[in-house]
Amino acid sequence: MNIAQATPLGDDPTLFESLFELIANDIVDKGYSICPFALPENLTSLLLQHITQLPEDNFKRAGIGRAKDHIINDFIRTDEICWITGNSEAGGAWINWAGLLQNYLNKRLFLGLFSFESHFSHYAKGDFYKKHKDAFKGEDNRVLSVVVYLNPNWSAEDGGELIIYPQQAAQSSIIDNGKITVTPNFGTIVVFLSEEFPHEVLPALRDRYAIAGWFRLNTSIANNIDPPR
Repeated sequence: MNIAQATPLGDDPTLFESLFELIANDIVDKGYSICPFALPENLTSLLLQHITQLPEDNFKRAGIGRAKDHIINDFIRTDEICWITGNSEAGGAWINWAGLLQNYLNKRLFLGLFSFESHFSHYAKGDFYKKHKDAFKGEDNRVLSVVVYLNPNWSAEDGGELIIYPQQAAQSSIIDNGKITVTPNFGTIVVFLSEEFPHEVLPALRDRYAIAGWFRLNTSIANNIDPPR
């Protein structure tokens, strides 16, 4: 069955079980999963409609670092982001779908995923995000990164690829021979271990839309609350 075409929106996890099982198996085997055109088409279309209708001032320049360490650095990244809440139909549907994935992975892999944060991202022509990791070993915050692409009719000539550097490539410094290239096609889902995989976004030749999200552990201690962002 083509999940992207046949699966309606809903809160029944069995509707997505084959997709979630594929992601879980990939995480165990490789640490990452790439599922082309896998997000339900009606959800992907709803998200695309929403992101393209958002007022421009809803998007803010993306930075690096968190809280007091957050800075804007044009050398590292130039995209704009808008954090997703459940206040819109599209945002609520996305958070619901991500929650189903979270519950499935917790039951299947015992990951202890506690919370989820995500934002829309807009890369205008020429925007980029240089090689980086979403989390660093020992921080125990972001565990799994999730990326979903919202770009219909994307071609290889449009650029904007996600480049993932597997562990063996990073360790051996043979980057060109070991990189994984993901075209940001409509409905494609990418999931990977946040601590393990450096990655980057190449410049695109037209507007590029996506969602980036992270499943996190609960690292709150006593009165020190660890916020989602």
